[in-house]
Amino acid sequence: MKFRSVAPSAFGVAALSLALLLDSGSAYAAPSLASVQAQVRSLQEDAAAAAEQAQQAQVEFNKLSKQLASVQQQAAQQAGNLTTLKKSLGAIAADQYKSGGMSQSMELLFSSDPTLYLSAAGSLETITKKKSAQLRRYTLAKQRLTATSLTVNDKISLAAAAKARYVKQLASANAKLKQAQSILDKLTKAERERLAALINGQEDADQKASAELAAKANLGSGRGATALRFSIKQIGDRYVFGAAGPTWWDCSGLTMRAFGAAGVSLPHSAAAQMNYGKKIGFGSLKAGDLVFFNHGGRSYVSHVGIYLGGGRMVHAPRPGARVKVTDFGTSFGSLRFVGARRI
Repeated sequence: MKFRSVAPSAFGVAALSLALLLDSGSAYAAPSLASVQAQVRSLQEDAAAAAEQAQQAQVEFNKLSKQLASVQQQAAQQAGNLTTLKKSLGAIAADQYKSGGMSQSMELLFSSDPTLYLSAAGSLETITKKKSAQLRRYTLAKQRLTATSLTVNDKISLAAAAKARYVKQLASANAKLKQAQSILDKLTKAERERLAALINGQEDADQKASAELAAKANLGSGRGATALRFSIKQIGDRYVFGAAGPTWWDCSGLTMRAFGAAGVSLPHSAAAQMNYGKKIGFGSLKAGDLVFFNHGGRSYVSHVGIYLGGGRMVHAPRPGARVKVTDFGTSFGSLRFVGARRI
């Protein structure tokens, strides 16, 4: 099983199309458009959260696929060992037959349950201790192969479940973005242009402010500083689900590549990245730490950024937005701080 490419995915293309739609027009936005903007933004945030769940499912699927390949290889090796041992036992049977026919010991040996022989092997005189040990190895090999086969089946089931979660969350993300687009479609052309100008103006202002804040920040040294410098260079780039550069990013794609520049390999998932590094409390944050959030109080991790210092982070927020510096506390907007890691 393989996933098709998701960068840009159907969701990513839709997100980019929406962003481009909101990129040109006049410099005025009617107050009545504020509620439309709020609805669209809320749906974009919902879509980004669902998209991160899809990324987590994809990471799980990839991990399970590797485990499955390994255990399947192990099963093949064990099956080969079992065949070899069985041939050896067949040779024993042939020798025994030539010397006088199948004795009680050999009948037990080739019964449907080889363990019957093991329980009686100590009292049988026609099979040597060496042959008894060989049978024990055969029985143990058979048990191991059975256990490995069960593991293979388990991994196949888990991988299928991960793929199903990926498909479900991707569909949810696309549905949210489609809802946002349907709201925009109800506006007149003039209203869309005014809304586009409002959003584009806000993004321009955020980009300028982000660059100024980043220039003044004390980035420190080490892996976190290297990751920060990388992410700062991406300020102004657009969010696209499943993207990890060089010009489009989602939140975990940006942090993955940023720490990759520092020589650290992270998975493309906010939830998975939270399992790396040292746990850091909110009051102990330093520049370069990964900061994690959930969406709307849900239990799963749905967003990640890199702490800049001064209560700010660099991150790729959502569809329709650009990489920027954002202030945050224990919460901001619909996101809630759930932890931090120092890599």
